[in-house]
Amino acid sequence: MMDITYRPYFDSEFEVLIERLHPPRVCIDNETYQDCTLVKVDSANKQGMLLEMVQVLTDLDLLISKSYISSDGGWLMDVFHVTDQHRNKLTDESLIRYIEEAICSSRNARPKHLSTEHLAFEVTGIDRPGMMSEMSAVLAELGCHVSAAVAWTHKTRAACILYVEGGPNMDPSRVSQVQAQLENVVEAHHRKDELRSVRLAAPIPGRTHTERRLHQLMAADRDYEECCSCCGGSESEWDEFYTRKAHQGCDGTHVSIENCKENDYLIITVKSRDRPKLLFDTLCTLTDLNYEVHHAAISSRESTAFQEYYVKQKDGYTLDSETEQLRVIQCLIASTERRIYHYLQGLRLDICIGNRNGLLSDVTRVLRENGLSINSADIGVRGENAVGTFYVKDATGQNVSPEIVESVRREIGGHIVVENVSLETPSQGNRSRTSSGVEDQRSRFSLGNLLWSQLERLSNNFGLIKS
Repeated sequence: MMDITYRPYFDSEFEVLIERLHPPRVCIDNETYQDCTLVKVDSANKQGMLLEMVQVLTDLDLLISKSYISSDGGWLMDVFHVTDQHRNKLTDESLIRYIEEAICSSRNARPKHLSTEHLAFEVTGIDRPGMMSEMSAVLAELGCHVSAAVAWTHKTRAACILYVEGGPNMDPSRVSQVQAQLENVVEAHHRKDELRSVRLAAPIPGRTHTERRLHQLMAADRDYEECCSCCGGSESEWDEFYTRKAHQGCDGTHVSIENCKENDYLIITVKSRDRPKLLFDTLCTLTDLNYEVHHAAISSRESTAFQEYYVKQKDGYTLDSETEQLRVIQCLIASTERRIYHYLQGLRLDICIGNRNGLLSDVTRVLRENGLSINSADIGVRGENAVGTFYVKDATGQNVSPEIVESVRREIGGHIVVENVSLETPSQGNRSRTSSGVEDQRSRFSLGNLLWSQLERLSNNFGLIKS
């Protein structure tokens, strides 16, 4: 006898109908608090919408100091406490309108933002000095035009995405040649048994998407395996740890996981050093680990951030084994550490320079020849200028001398703001700073600031770095 299985009928147009009947309501509230702006969102929920909303805010380099999230029963009601980078409320009307429109449009399909004019070469491997310089030199020699480049390092691993002009119109044999040359460079920096990869991927334009992709690349490269938490996770251990932290100055990331059997939630608590984009980084990891956030509370006290999430896996799977639980903890620690790893030591270089042939190759060559290793890089184009930020350190582990700083500024040219950075003061304004070609001022060059100042350019289409 044949078994008959009944499954619920699902109409693919039903979600679209719900969105039309209940479009998101976004309220920007500047009246409730004197020190921040409230961004309130009330909407029918859909998969990934929380991350999309946070992407909108982090794309503009806005700081989220506190948040309350609730999305049970197919409906979400989220509140974000937001300021600009200088801890000021949001008063620019064009910025407020953009936030309202962008959060509403975040429900639309993402493919309409994808550019077909660029190829993305994704590179992962061991963090070795000079590798990015050699890759950009190879691209310059092959006549490839780089539209943007981003790179992160964490522990001993590195990940880089190079966006190259060409898209589907580039000759497949030429694409294979470029990929082969990049593979040769990467292999020259690795032994045979060392994990590395160079792959051609469909482009994911837009800064937020690129940063999420970097998280994915580094996780796939298993950089999280070197991460560990300083305490076990019980309430008494947390209290003891933070009492000790207050006296010893520990800034590590600490994660605890608890099963709430009454309603099948996993309660994930993350305590770490507070910094910009922390919420975005954590949500990227939870999403990629296949978790849905049903409730959350995010806050900060002094320099410490507290995040508590009530989550469920999308497939209903429960986290039972200690091995799986350890992996989740390690992945979350890695997601919070990847950005602050750039602040461990060295310099931040904010560059604004006239776009020219071989620019990316020249900049990275100057850094390499002056004995500097790149911790992270983020560079793109604004009008006729290439604008970007490099976090660099002395390859020998020593402090970067003033003579090296002056040599780098002179050889690169253009407008450069140089800051000494350290783990103790990654987001404070008391860093040692020197500048070249511009007045030393609080407003620094960064891609986020450029997105804010030119909202109409937020179509995620890259300009051209003439490399």
